[in-house]
Amino acid sequence: MAPHPASQNSKAELRRAALARRDALPADRRAEASRRVADAVLAMPALAEARLVGAFWPIRSEIDPRPIVEGLFARGQRVVLPQVTPGGLVFREWRAGEALVRGGFGLSEPRSDLPPLDPDALVVPLAAFDRQGQRIGYGRGYYDGAITRLSALHPVLTVGIAFACQEVEHVPAEPHDRPLDHVVTEDGPVPLAREPA
Repeated sequence: MAPHPASQNSKAELRRAALARRDALPADRRAEASRRVADAVLAMPALAEARLVGAFWPIRSEIDPRPIVEGLFARGQRVVLPQVTPGGLVFREWRAGEALVRGGFGLSEPRSDLPPLDPDALVVPLAAFDRQGQRIGYGRGYYDGAITRLSALHPVLTVGIAFACQEVEHVPAEPHDRPLDHVVTEDGPVPLAREPA
């Protein structure tokens, strides 16, 4: 799918337009796309090497990462989910079948009495993305902060997942924005071209 022009658009406008395109996808198409994304993500050798993978629970019309989580469990990998706290995202282990609790912004989160853990790979939600690996989230900077914090501790693999219709020509990056290592859509891994520093 061709990217959507973004030269004169702000992040808020890009976010709004990309989310409208995502919302317009029929539920059956979103479900099939989620399975295809899971197959491509689980085929990534770098992700297979991760000991602890951060994922997320879907909200609204987001691509569903649960098939990825199921695949990680099937091959014996541990999974952590984020909890929104005043200081940013905290990741806590989640095991298949464990109840999640209602958190801020309508998110499903692990229990807060579980110890915080630092994943070495993150499956990242997004509202829009470009081919430089830049993403637009939901505007609060939680994932940028988490990626920055985790990267200061150890290398962290970042894999953004989205529908192809969420691609834009250019995300206006700010100094705090952290580009993703990979972006995967239902069409497979998106070839990323890094801009020279």
